[in-house]
Amino acid sequence: MEDVRLPNTPVDDIRPPRTSIGAIGWLRANLFNSWFNSLLTLVIAYALYQCIPPLVRWAFIDSLWTSTGPECQAADGACWSIIPANFRFIMFGFYPYEEQWRPAIAIVLLVGLLIFSQYRRNWKKYLFYTWIGGLVIMGVLMRGGILGLTPVETSQWGGLPLTLLLSVFGLTAAYPLGIVLALGRQSRLPAIRSLCVVYIELIRGVPLISLLFMSSVVFPLFLPEGVSLNAILRAQVAIILFTAAYIAEVVRGGLQGMSKGQYEAAEAIGLNYVQTMRLIILPQALKIVIPPSVSILISAFKDTSLVVIIALYDLLKTTQSILGDPRWMGFSAEAYLFVAMIYFICCFYMSNFSRKLERELDTGL
Repeated sequence: MEDVRLPNTPVDDIRPPRTSIGAIGWLRANLFNSWFNSLLTLVIAYALYQCIPPLVRWAFIDSLWTSTGPECQAADGACWSIIPANFRFIMFGFYPYEEQWRPAIAIVLLVGLLIFSQYRRNWKKYLFYTWIGGLVIMGVLMRGGILGLTPVETSQWGGLPLTLLLSVFGLTAAYPLGIVLALGRQSRLPAIRSLCVVYIELIRGVPLISLLFMSSVVFPLFLPEGVSLNAILRAQVAIILFTAAYIAEVVRGGLQGMSKGQYEAAEAIGLNYVQTMRLIILPQALKIVIPPSVSILISAFKDTSLVVIIALYDLLKTTQSILGDPRWMGFSAEAYLFVAMIYFICCFYMSNFSRKLERELDTGL
């Protein structure tokens, strides 16, 4: 017989098994769904158990934060005291101690300009003049000599301001130069095309260290007697030339991704070469190469730390100098972790901005 129920008769709720829902269900579905995954989960869990508790004990429980060097030598945990005890030297190097408020304001101003510039609604003509004004103010603060500010030679610049100077201005100048080189490599004029090919292949075929050495040691030999270029400027030029060669190849890949119909359509409406590139080709090509371009720029940002080999006291060099002090010898892990955190924050900002820009420029095509 069929089971006939009245309309208002209550029916018992039948819930799924507890092993299929909630935390237990998630564990079974993702970590213990086969014998191999179960074994792998147990091995990883055991490795984490062996590594994480000692790391937490070293970094937090047994660590020292406001002690002296000798006290750290007798401790078992991390000596984070090396950071606050030497913070100003790590950040500003040999910049005069009483004047270190000037590079601090310059850093805050630069970071503010970068944050302000990440919003596309601010990409108007006044943004260019805002950057010009900000750069002038930063230059006056760092160099001094006017408005009652004590002059400070560039040989005394160091730490985070020097790292940001080399990276921000180097990447800003390298990107348009790379675009020009990419266009030149596709030029119909053999002389221009050959020159760009030789430059790109030559620069990409040597490490950045060699260019830094040439800019620091070899290049001054070709200058007229009595003429010299600042060491920071020479390093800046080497970084720009090196990064531009890699950017050029990335942009060239974007240009080759453009269909022939784009050029024919531009020619059909009467656009010349400059108008075609500026209005049609480059906007599309640069959009599709945002991810590889940002990867090159992030690599170039980290490569600025190589200027330590030509005795420029950037953020990494000032940290290495601290580790040469007998009071703080043996605490390189703590110091380099601090420097790594600064580099990570900067690189994460660049990566996050690139993803945001991709979403805003995405047309769904």
